[in-house]
Amino acid sequence: MSDHHRNVIKVIEAGRTLGVDVVPRAFPEGAKTARDAADAIGVDVGQIVKSLIFGVASADPDAEPELVVAYVSGSNQLDETKLAAAAGASTCVRVDADAVRTATGFPIGGVPPFGHDTPLRIFIDPDLLGYDEVWAAAGTWNDVFGIAPGDLARATSGVITDLRRDRPAPSDQR
Repeated sequence: MSDHHRNVIKVIEAGRTLGVDVVPRAFPEGAKTARDAADAIGVDVGQIVKSLIFGVASADPDAEPELVVAYVSGSNQLDETKLAAAAGASTCVRVDADAVRTATGFPIGGVPPFGHDTPLRIFIDPDLLGYDEVWAAAGTWNDVFGIAPGDLARATSGVITDLRRDRPAPSDQR
């Protein structure tokens, strides 16, 4: 295990604690987009778990946003309004890379499903459940691991909820 980056070791150990066998695969060229990851692994882009961290808050302008994680299928875009509603909030805002690293302990592009430095509420795109196996970041931009979607939901205690931005009908696209 010593050949792995310290972040990957952290994910392997967190997985072990949760009863998940994390077997990382490294891609030295990186997998910075869902399409890149899918092509490198040889799977459908929908099998890639995008880990998106946002701040959700009430309408109170003085309220500090709560950071939450959305695990979204690589073939989908997140509907921020749906994420806010799922979290019982009225607004959803993007957070910067420093906030992501502070809350999770991992860089953007490498945020795994578990092993975060701070407990965060998690929301899961149900489209991920349509696959036998999905692929998530293992702590770095270059490392991923496969996991059954049911194990992802169980290990993260994530709430399965519609997060997908609706695609316009073909007649609506111009």
